[in-house]
Amino acid sequence: MKYALAVLVATVVLAGCAKGAQSSAAASASAAAANNPASASDGGAVYIANCSSCHQTNGQGTPGAFPPLAGNPVVTGNPIATILIVKNGLDGRVVVHGHAYSGIMPRWKGVLSDEQIASVITYIRSSWKNNASGVSVSQVQAVK
Repeated sequence: MKYALAVLVATVVLAGCAKGAQSSAAASASAAAANNPASASDGGAVYIANCSSCHQTNGQGTPGAFPPLAGNPVVTGNPIATILIVKNGLDGRVVVHGHAYSGIMPRWKGVLSDEQIASVITYIRSSWKNNASGVSVSQVQAVK
């Protein structure tokens, strides 16, 4: 009987520890996700659904209207500029590689979550031979 009671107590204690460890692990994972670059593979799905009709699936854009994202120095440069454009949109003439574009980039803030914005920017910064670092959710949240 004493042995059975000891096993029961040990099981309850270990279950409580495991639950605490799971909660702690989940909190650590959430903190890591907010501070680490978002998943480019998740961003690919966001890109196809929201961006490819203008910028094309190959990132080459639409002549005269929507600039290429492939090899675009704004895309691969300071990530804050790209975050600003994706969140707040862009209207007006843009020149990329000597070619002018005059389409309107919609504002995605409020349409896409910060997580989706981080993922899609990470995707475009690492696709089509672009070789720039990913962005984190916390970077997206810091840009107003």
